[in-house]
Amino acid sequence: MLFQIFDAFKSRLHDSNSKVNQVALETMHKMIPLLKDSLSPVINLLIPAIVDNNLNSKNPGIYAAATNVIQALCQHLDTSLLLQPFCTKAQFLNGKAKQDLTEKLA
Repeated sequence: MLFQIFDAFKSRLHDSNSKVNQVALETMHKMIPLLKDSLSPVINLLIPAIVDNNLNSKNPGIYAAATNVIQALCQHLDTSLLLQPFCTKAQFLNGKAKQDLTEKLA
């Protein structure tokens, strides 16, 4: 059930409408403290959706929301769950997104 919900939610994190995208990121930020480690089955689905485009966004609202989501993940989830998805994404990112994710890994 959780996978089906977040599979549908994932497309909002990539929405071409910046307002929809930003609200989805802000909503994700609110959900993380509530769901915590129960997000583990969908973390490999969520990390790319959160990071791709959003951490390199020129829209300051989207960038801020994405960094808030990454911060919330680091605060509320077992960091061992985040290590592999963060490493995988950091290999293929560039610019500010690569720097931000590398700092989180450190």
